[in-house]
Amino acid sequence: MLEASLKAQLQSYMERITQPIEIIEHLDEGAKSRELHELLQEIAAMSSKISLVQGTDGSQRKPSFTIARTGTDVQVTFAGIPMGHEFTSLVLALLQVGGHPIKLDESVIEQIRNLDGEYNFETYFSLSCQNCPDVVQALNVMSIINPRIRHVAIDGALYQSEVDQRQIMSVPTMYLNGEKFGQGRSSVEEILAQLDTGASARKADELAKKEAFDVLVVGGGPAGAAAAVYAARKGIRTGVVAERFGGQVLDTMAIENFISVKETEGPRFAAALEEHVKAYDVDIMNLQRATKLVAGDLVEVQLENGATLKSKTVILATGARWREINVPGEKEYRNAGVAYCPHCDGPLFKGKRVAVIGGGNSGVEAAIDLAGVVAHVTLIEFGDELRADAVLQRKLRSLANVDIIVSAQTTEITGDGKKVNGLTYTDRTSGESRKVDLEGVFIQIGLVPNTEWLKGTLKLSRYGEIEVDAKGQTSLPGVFAAGDVTTVPYKQIIIACGDGAKAALGAFDHLIRSSVSAEEPSAVATTV
Repeated sequence: MLEASLKAQLQSYMERITQPIEIIEHLDEGAKSRELHELLQEIAAMSSKISLVQGTDGSQRKPSFTIARTGTDVQVTFAGIPMGHEFTSLVLALLQVGGHPIKLDESVIEQIRNLDGEYNFETYFSLSCQNCPDVVQALNVMSIINPRIRHVAIDGALYQSEVDQRQIMSVPTMYLNGEKFGQGRSSVEEILAQLDTGASARKADELAKKEAFDVLVVGGGPAGAAAAVYAARKGIRTGVVAERFGGQVLDTMAIENFISVKETEGPRFAAALEEHVKAYDVDIMNLQRATKLVAGDLVEVQLENGATLKSKTVILATGARWREINVPGEKEYRNAGVAYCPHCDGPLFKGKRVAVIGGGNSGVEAAIDLAGVVAHVTLIEFGDELRADAVLQRKLRSLANVDIIVSAQTTEITGDGKKVNGLTYTDRTSGESRKVDLEGVFIQIGLVPNTEWLKGTLKLSRYGEIEVDAKGQTSLPGVFAAGDVTTVPYKQIIIACGDGAKAALGAFDHLIRSSVSAEEPSAVATTV
């Protein structure tokens, strides 16, 4: 089941288990059950502290298994075979149920322990989804800390009937006590914020008491992380306030053009960014949305929870998000057939017909990936030709289950009230309106900067980007900007990192010049 190298690596991890655990398997006569049994046998043989037993609860999904700490209520459950992106979730579950320390702040652990009530979570994931492990691991660790929390991680591709019944068309999707709880990437802190309704007010009080920063970075993506590292290395008081640390990189599948790193994945790269920032004396305030910027001797950043942070300089690195096509049906059927991440949600459309809107690199890459999973892909491009690299276009045109439509303006995404059933477009050559019957639409038409909260405060381009000079300075003195949110061309991770470093150096230079100016005595005419 496991390759030799992977098996050797897993063996070394299993040596860290300190408390006895049981793996309780629930199987049927199917091939997937045999495959799961083989995997669990290999794992159980790696440690004397692991025992493999047959489950007797007939109500359990099959195939599935529960990892339980012997003699306690501590347990996590997987319905499916957690390989692919979820293999890490399996390893962590074995270690943490087996007594390995959980890497969370003690205050967060205590908050989880103090949750009242009973919480039965179910998470639907796909093995190709890079966002899903964050949710699976977050809920697993919460269930280990607090036995009143139960969690089952379910492979949606293996339990297709449940996916169809619950009309799940986007992963990860979470259910709590039988009701839909949330969709998309979520951390422990984000889930806690939904469960612990008083947490936001407590956090606002805590933030409001903070002293003014020398540099406050707004945004935790590559630009924000680089800015924080460069500022902190100058020995000045540095803070980072971010809606989610890692930013859009968290939604990126493969990174193969960051010089010196041959290849990596977005979530892994984002974790490395955060680890690097934490190596310095930086105050990280995660899960906080900025809503207003107020200029003054001290620049103020007002947050959604009501708190206000102050700083001598501010670096705006709020990045960008997927651009919407803004046609009827897009918002109505989001996560019900309208999707933006082909890697995450593609497996849910196995054997179905989908469209990809966008003929650039992102759109063509998405169509190529989806073609290996779905029954048919229709690629729709507004222009009269595709804009993707030639090598990608050749690959796309070689696929038998892909149609390419150019000079097409999407006008509506249609549905039956519950999920997508088609798409209409106007042929820009003939003016005719045409319809494509399908079950999913993946939108890949670029990015839009996250600057709505800044309108009327500083100078923006006609595309909503923050205008900056060569040092990252904006139209407001002491306010700098970096990364995809700015007018700097070529939205690339490596460029965002360089921009962040440049903005931090620009902010430091501003601080030095401001302090020198403040210390100069006023010129006074004197006579002798």
